[in-house]
Amino acid sequence: MKKIPTGAWVVVADGSGARLLRNVGKGLNVSLEQMKLVEPKDLASEGPAGRQPPERSTAETDAATFAKQLARRLNAAALKNEFSHLVLAADPQALGQMRPLLHEETARRMVEELNKSLFRAPLEEIERALKASW
Repeated sequence: MKKIPTGAWVVVADGSGARLLRNVGKGLNVSLEQMKLVEPKDLASEGPAGRQPPERSTAETDAATFAKQLARRLNAAALKNEFSHLVLAADPQALGQMRPLLHEETARRMVEELNKSLFRAPLEEIERALKASW
């Protein structure tokens, strides 16, 4: 069994927001504490990355814009050396939108990617999902 390093950032996201968590567990024990809630900002004025299909709804466009904002935030934190290890858990749509926007330094620090929507889940459920993925 692999482990999520102590101090690793665990980002749990969907198109409506993200929770920035940190693993405070030791060894194989995953114990998460929430550091911050990240919410979308200025979605209408910013817009998503890349070309978007014209039939896309406002909610889908907002979710794509937030995925871009979150990727930028993670990239900035990686380049400032704010974390050494990253676990990214998000719904398939958000993961697909974020992946191409992640800087190589951010991607290098990623120890796990979990394709699951856990944004609204309690910490205990997120911890169980992370343990099950390893």
